[in-house]
Amino acid sequence: MDNMLLFGAESNEILAQILSPGWIGVFAGVIAFAGALLAFRLFSRAGVIAAATTKEAIRQPLFLMILILSTLLLGVSTVIPYFSFGEDVKMLKDVGLVTILVSSLLLAIWTASTSVTDEIEGKTAMTLLSKPINRLQFVLGKYVGILQAVLLLIVILSVIFLGLVTFKPIYDAAESGGEKPEWVECISQAVQVIPGVLLVCMEAAIVTAISVAIATRLPMVVNMTACFAIFIVGHLTPVLVLAETSNRSIEVVQFVAQLIATVLPVLEFFKIEAAIARNVLVPPDYIGWSAVYCLAYVGAAILFGFILFEDRDLA
Repeated sequence: MDNMLLFGAESNEILAQILSPGWIGVFAGVIAFAGALLAFRLFSRAGVIAAATTKEAIRQPLFLMILILSTLLLGVSTVIPYFSFGEDVKMLKDVGLVTILVSSLLLAIWTASTSVTDEIEGKTAMTLLSKPINRLQFVLGKYVGILQAVLLLIVILSVIFLGLVTFKPIYDAAESGGEKPEWVECISQAVQVIPGVLLVCMEAAIVTAISVAIATRLPMVVNMTACFAIFIVGHLTPVLVLAETSNRSIEVVQFVAQLIATVLPVLEFFKIEAAIARNVLVPPDYIGWSAVYCLAYVGAAILFGFILFEDRDLA
């Protein structure tokens, strides 16, 4: 009984936090970002490329296949028992966020390879650049177009996922014959996942930018291998930095660890497993600083992609 009261108090606290001024500012930032994407699409030359790239990404069979398979996986993850001693909801949150992230990365890397690399090698890019569109606008338009398709996939899967997380406590109570939870508790479970969804969008934006930059020079197989290697190492960066701290006497280890931590993105910033385990809401300040880091790294990656594409012979 005491545990139920404690859980109810935590649920009310989570709902109160999501309505705080800090989180209202986060949601305002999301709306402003969506408005910026719309303005870019309507009022810039690169927006024409972005619109065409988004339509191309959505129409390809891979988009629908990923959407269907991810939805099925989320549904199965909701009903299977995790044998986690009453922590099945937390397990579902972790599995669901990973599913959405991996699905979005697959779409981003595949689309970057097919859209950017194929157009360059197929001489289609030369036709586009013969119009009043420069190379920077080409790279930026391709990135924004791919990002819009990736974000659309994340939004669809996130709506489904939030609904399943809301339903999960009711399903578990029915399966165990326990007391049906209050609606506040169910909604608070879904609310706690919202920061994770925003961080998944940021991580996908970074990997998409890296993939577009690589696609200006390298083929699909190399692009996919490099991106997933960066994805793995990016999540291990804090471990590498810790190893560098404990091995300062070894200059090679120190140099390599610092180089990786400086050049590659620290993707571990975009995980909320610790918050889910403690049943707390990620602070809005953390989301804000993560967004700043995301924008900075995306800008650097797009600039790097432009440098790689600037002197490439398209003839």
